[in-house]
Amino acid sequence: MPISIVVLIVIIAIVVILQAIAKSKTAKSPKKALAKLGELNGLTRRAPLTKREKEMYLALTSALPACAVLAQVAFSALVTTKNKATRNRFDRKVADFVICSKQLDVIAVVELDDATHKNKVAADEERDAMLKNAGYVTIRYKNVPDENTIRKDIVALLVAKKEVLAA
Repeated sequence: MPISIVVLIVIIAIVVILQAIAKSKTAKSPKKALAKLGELNGLTRRAPLTKREKEMYLALTSALPACAVLAQVAFSALVTTKNKATRNRFDRKVADFVICSKQLDVIAVVELDDATHKNKVAADEERDAMLKNAGYVTIRYKNVPDENTIRKDIVALLVAKKEVLAA
C-alpha cells in the first residue's frame, strides 16, 4: 500500500477521533440538560385532571367496576394513519376518558363538555367523526352524570355492539 494512502487513512482517523472528543466534551449531563429545560420553559407542576374531570373519573370507575377507565388519552394512541395531513389533524388531540374492557379493548370514548364547547360544536363534531371513522363510539356529557346513567349508556352501547363485559 503506498505511503500516501496510509497517511490519508491516519489523518481521517485522527479527524474522526478529534470530532468524537469535541462532541463528548460539549454534551451536557442529562441532569443538567433537564434542569436547564425546566428553567428555560418555565415548567411547573399541574394536576392531570381538573376538579370536574376527577368527579367524572370517580363516577365512571364507580359505575363501571368491570371496566378500565383511562383518562387524558392521546388520539395518537387510538388512531393512526400514514397520511401526514390527516395525522396533523389529530396529533395534538386528547380524549377525556376511554372506557375499556379489562382486556383493554376500547368500548367508548367519553367526552365531558363544559361551557367552552358552545363555540366549538364543529370541532367536536370533527373529533367525533374522526373517532367514528376509526371504529369508536363517542359519548358526550355536558355534566357529570349519575352512576345509573353511565351504566345505562354503556350497557346500551354494548347491547348495540352485541358485546358483554365479563364481570
